[in-house]
Amino acid sequence: MHNLGHTRSDRQLTHLLQTPDTFVGIPLPGFDSVTVIVHAAPAMGAAFTQYTAEFEPGGWLGTAYGQRFLYVLEGGISVTLDGQTRQLGPGEYGHVPANRQHSVKSSGKSRVAVIEKPALSLLHEAPAPAYFGNEAEVVSQPLAGDADLQVKQLLPTLPGLDYAVNTMTYQPGAALSMVEIHVMEHGLLMLEGGGIYRLGNSWYPVQRGDFIWMAPYCPQWFGALGKSPAKYLIYKDWNRHPHAH
Repeated sequence: MHNLGHTRSDRQLTHLLQTPDTFVGIPLPGFDSVTVIVHAAPAMGAAFTQYTAEFEPGGWLGTAYGQRFLYVLEGGISVTLDGQTRQLGPGEYGHVPANRQHSVKSSGKSRVAVIEKPALSLLHEAPAPAYFGNEAEVVSQPLAGDADLQVKQLLPTLPGLDYAVNTMTYQPGAALSMVEIHVMEHGLLMLEGGGIYRLGNSWYPVQRGDFIWMAPYCPQWFGALGKSPAKYLIYKDWNRHPHAH
């Protein structure tokens, strides 16, 4: 049925809400049997690229632009790096340093959240090594002492690693204790549940499958609604001086 021009999606100077009804899949050169839904990219002013890769059986990703982070949403992939192959299933993830030859393949239909960004190295600093993990094995921490709002830091804070990816889980009714305004840029993918997101001076209902981009200094706040927990995967630039570029 036609939506007659209606959507929850919205694009403003400091933020984007992109809902699944507005997703457009495209092919990319060097990618085989993979449809890519680009959520954030330099074309919109973002300093990183985030996309959902939808694999057909036997599909693989092409070359990464900078560092690459992978989080499996559905199905499974194999990542081959330095002669070792790792199998990643739902909730498992990996960081691949910039300029490292590797392959990402899927034997079946799969969906993977992918983040790529240039590496902002500091003087005399070596790049952080590759890192792989399973979200289910990461110990969660309450945010600001609130047991109903749990954060899992998927990547360690290491020299040579200039970004972070976390999951945040809100029990129904839980909310951020403040409106945040900060230098960090975000890419956010709703994994479960829903709620209300304040972005700038606008308030948006959000739910599983939605993507949000937040520019630096965009006022932001979230509160969970409904009868089940709300959970999202969130990227931020991290561990770098604001002058680094």
